[in-house]
Amino acid sequence: MPAAADIGQWRDRPTASFWPKARLVIVTATVTSAAWVVAGALWLNARIPRPARPALPVAVVAPDKLAFSEPAAQAGTDASWQRVPVQVMPVKGISSAALVDTYTQSRAGGARVHDAIDIMAPAGTPVLAALPGRVEKLFLSRDGGNTIYVRAPDGATMAYYAHLAAYAPGLAEGQVVKPGQVLGAVGATGNADPAAPHLHFALMRTTPQARWYEGAPFNPYPLLRRLP
Repeated sequence: MPAAADIGQWRDRPTASFWPKARLVIVTATVTSAAWVVAGALWLNARIPRPARPALPVAVVAPDKLAFSEPAAQAGTDASWQRVPVQVMPVKGISSAALVDTYTQSRAGGARVHDAIDIMAPAGTPVLAALPGRVEKLFLSRDGGNTIYVRAPDGATMAYYAHLAAYAPGLAEGQVVKPGQVLGAVGATGNADPAAPHLHFALMRTTPQARWYEGAPFNPYPLLRRLP
């Protein structure tokens, strides 16, 4: 017959191995239950309908607003255009009576507005500085061909000459020009019709800090019509 001590040890063995296993089962069951609770909550949350959030308005910024705080000036709507120092017809030998206002005509099959006037003249006719200023940029443009940008002394107006056959000898960026000074010659470079050489002349409102290509166009026709 086993001793009493042996019987006590035999009785303690199942108890010692049972409780660790029981604790493991309890912990596993608890974790599993918690996982199912979380999964169920997520499933219910996804099933609950919610009102759609209204779309936030998107601000569309017009190109001319990126650099300027006021819209392009049009003759008759803003008196500032009258103060632009246009003093000379930009094509030699052309009278103001011969001009045609092509400013609002469509171009590129109606895709855009001209925003300039075309002064028709034979190829090679001298192109003159219409106002005093500094040559800001000599630029070979795909559409404009040989172009010239001249900034007025106050920095607020840019004159644009395009489709030139050539520049005047010695003309350079940074050069100061006077009204009537020869800048180049009438031509048909760029996208101009070779059968209809002309000067594409434009005026743009700008600021002294703006780049040469930044500006809001306004109609030069009324200013040129005041000339002889």
